[in-house]
Amino acid sequence: MVTRRDVARLAGTSEALVSYVLNDGPRGVAPATRERIERAIKELGYRPNAVARSLKTSRTMTLGLVVPDNSNPFFAELARAVEDVAFTAGYTMLLGNAMDDDAREASYIHTLIDRQVDGLIVAPAHGASSWITELSGTTVPRLVLDRELDLPGATHVVVDNEGGAYEATKHLLGHGLTRIGCIAGLEGIHPTVDRVAGWRRALAEAGLSSEDGMLVHAAFGHAAGYRAGRALLEGPDRPEALFVASDQQALGVLRAAAELGLRVPRDLAVCAFDGIESSAYTVPALTTMRQPFESLGRSAVEWLLAKIGDPQLAPSRITHEATLVARGSCGCPDPLGGDTAIGDRRDGCATDERGGPGGTVSPDPPVRSQPRTQVGEHGDV
Repeated sequence: MVTRRDVARLAGTSEALVSYVLNDGPRGVAPATRERIERAIKELGYRPNAVARSLKTSRTMTLGLVVPDNSNPFFAELARAVEDVAFTAGYTMLLGNAMDDDAREASYIHTLIDRQVDGLIVAPAHGASSWITELSGTTVPRLVLDRELDLPGATHVVVDNEGGAYEATKHLLGHGLTRIGCIAGLEGIHPTVDRVAGWRRALAEAGLSSEDGMLVHAAFGHAAGYRAGRALLEGPDRPEALFVASDQQALGVLRAAAELGLRVPRDLAVCAFDGIESSAYTVPALTTMRQPFESLGRSAVEWLLAKIGDPQLAPSRITHEATLVARGSCGCPDPLGGDTAIGDRRDGCATDERGGPGGTVSPDPPVRSQPRTQVGEHGDV
């Protein structure tokens, strides 16, 4: 095995100077000497020992990410965004897939801590779990992504779920619709709590009821969305529009509507949440509140790296806005190929199949960063 000493011998210099070149410091190296060292490294095929380097620097250059289910396109796209920012910063991302299982989630978090990752990002599958106490007792920089969790010392990076749901429901109201039901996620987790609150708020402002008979809770998935859609649409007092809390659920709703002979959007308008890539290719394409995946990933990794560099950095709550993408499922004009194939639509829609006013695609929203004390304003998960 080629060692640092072999590189120094071939370059005619000291091991210390080889170390300075490999670590880009802490002392400078003359250009001619650096060139000889780099040439020797290439000639010998020398690769630094990552384990030895981590022992010396107290860093492994790895980050951990645990998500509820990486087969869900939302979490797949979110994980890709996080990994891309981490890779650009020189970090390797270790991914754990909890598969919506609390024990599996805890096992991944234990393992990542044992592997001494430099920082940990968790999108919790449900709510409070056994691993919270263990993680709280470590010095590992930690961040909660997409969810709300009472985890001491953790920063939260989230989207404005209530505001997005409110805007989606207002958009349906703008089409002249009044019987607007809601298919939400599982009860108790904050994307669900906040999105239901936004739906209720929009209806209340319009003087409309949000009775429980128009609300169904289901898991974030095709099959659960399909079953929830059938439950709401088979009754005699079915809604004329649905705010669906995730694109994945909305795909199941479209199937349920088709089986029941309901035409979307003429018989049933649908507005969803997330903005995954496949939402542009349903027929009609889904109107949805698009989450800024790249911005969420960038905020999460950049804060974590800042925390690694400055252990005294205070935790915070970073909130991003969702953006309305108006397509055919709500009654707005349906662009060819959704909108991803021809570029983002930002001209809105002036007319629709249902006779109401059209919607718009909002400009890129701002990011809000607030003190940590605001986490959990709506209650602990």
